[in-house]
Amino acid sequence: MTLSLKSIEVTIQAAPILRGIDLDVGPGERVGLIGRNGAGKTTVIRTIMGLARPSAGSIHFDGQALAGISPDRRAALGFGFMPEDRRLVPLLTVEENMLVPAWANRAIDARRSLDLVYQLMPELLEMRERKALQLSGGQQKLVALGRALVAGSRLLLLDEPFEGVAPALSQRISEVIANLQGEKRAILIAQSELNHANRLLDRQCLIERGEIVRSQYPADG
Repeated sequence: MTLSLKSIEVTIQAAPILRGIDLDVGPGERVGLIGRNGAGKTTVIRTIMGLARPSAGSIHFDGQALAGISPDRRAALGFGFMPEDRRLVPLLTVEENMLVPAWANRAIDARRSLDLVYQLMPELLEMRERKALQLSGGQQKLVALGRALVAGSRLLLLDEPFEGVAPALSQRISEVIANLQGEKRAILIAQSELNHANRLLDRQCLIERGEIVRSQYPADG
């Protein structure tokens, strides 16, 4: 099992946010973490990345315990994170924003990673010299996805990748994710509702009030 969370609890400012989360994502598996705003989806992803600290439970990646491993060291393990708010550097170009993980982690093959991104999203190649502040919100989403792909050779964590973008661009993001099928890269997608991206998923985990209440395969409805 690539990623395994067991009995994860997270408390923020004395408020329990995650309550005994159990979640597994296998090699090449695409899992949707589905829940309303405030259900705990983003906290799950932040906890996997080391940006939120669990008060109980354990996280393992390929059998390695992640407790005490900093976010930058987790990125070096091949974790790619696409936050909902994109977090691009406005004055850097599209290509420079996508290269930020490679600048921080010399183990990343920057050219090979960029070639993959440009193969999947040739529109980014065309705008690679434009500064991030010149892009629409939807275009910035694509750049954030490209940056996550540069770092995420083994695990992609996508927080609301379809939120706030036009239907055509949402469909485009779905196509990019679909084209990753067949790779060993595990993908966890947090989203507020089931939409056209439902067909991308191998499994859905429904989260309510910080607890995963059901795990199902899309055909199970």
